[in-house]
Amino acid sequence: MINIRPFEPDDWNATWRLLKPVFRAGETYSFATDLQEDDAYRIWIDAPANTYVAVSTSGDIFGTYFIKANQSGNGAHVSNCGYIVGDAARGQGVATLMCEHSQREAVKLGFRAMQYNFVVSSNAGAVRLWEKLGFNIVGTLPQAFNHPAEGYIDVYVMYKQLVE
Repeated sequence: MINIRPFEPDDWNATWRLLKPVFRAGETYSFATDLQEDDAYRIWIDAPANTYVAVSTSGDIFGTYFIKANQSGNGAHVSNCGYIVGDAARGQGVATLMCEHSQREAVKLGFRAMQYNFVVSSNAGAVRLWEKLGFNIVGTLPQAFNHPAEGYIDVYVMYKQLVE
């Protein structure tokens, strides 16, 4: 069983252990592959409206996500999220649980929609999951991501209306 709850300061070390290999790999996020821990904290914890962790019954953190406004001002009603699932939890539905949770939280926080600005096209599992959960590809940014193995590849903008 997985419980999703707000991030607590004591969660940072385990959260960083999830984030660091993903950022270092440079395959799904556009952060610098040598992003330092304090910068990661600022980006993943300090800057967003809220950050959450997916915790197993044994207390292990299997995943994390943040939620924030995608834009300020007249665009602040559209949320944006980033998700990471640890290798030990892949294929166990953690990303699905976090995405569903994030949509409910977004509505509670007053957001009317959710937009993913930079979904790397080679991240086929994420694209399939987001589409399964009701997101549509509303734009393609040709060769916008420099993948470490595949070179310049497309990025998708994905969007879902949460409140009519």
